[in-house]
Amino acid sequence: MAAHWPKMALHPFPSTPMSRQSKAKRDQRKKRQPKRPFLRLNRDPQVVNHAVMVDEEQRVVAAIGLEAGGEWLLSIGGQSMGSADNPVPMLAMLKHLAGVQEKEGKQVEVQYSEQLQQMIDDLAADEGKTSEEYLAMLVSEFEDTGAGEDEDEDISADGDDAGDGDDGAAQPNAPAKGE
Repeated sequence: MAAHWPKMALHPFPSTPMSRQSKAKRDQRKKRQPKRPFLRLNRDPQVVNHAVMVDEEQRVVAAIGLEAGGEWLLSIGGQSMGSADNPVPMLAMLKHLAGVQEKEGKQVEVQYSEQLQQMIDDLAADEGKTSEEYLAMLVSEFEDTGAGEDEDEDISADGDDAGDGDDGAAQPNAPAKGE
């Protein structure tokens, strides 16, 4: 015996045509609902700032934050620049950047949390220094690194200007005039 299937209508609800205004009503309903931010799965606020560098208009230029996993992040200009287990060298870098900005005539200020200050105090005590001396020593390491690169550039520029640097080494490899 063959199975007898009932005939299916092409439209599931042939007796109720769609309202021409239903899209407009739906759009109005969506506009009345509060905006929902995009949330990542299983994510709470990820980073808590512990140090910020602000400009004269109190805009955050750079920040050091503690991620929920215990990792310290450095962000400059809204972009993540790196991470570390110890935020103190990053703070020294921010202080160095603040010094560079001030030399260029820009007014900036570095502010940091009590937790970060406590870390600096502990590290300074291990070195037998005050927290200000310890932080100044770390900042000077960044300044020394920058100064060393500038000196190398000056030396190579002087060598090129003198004419007795690479010019003499290049001549033996040059083809002879008679060739």
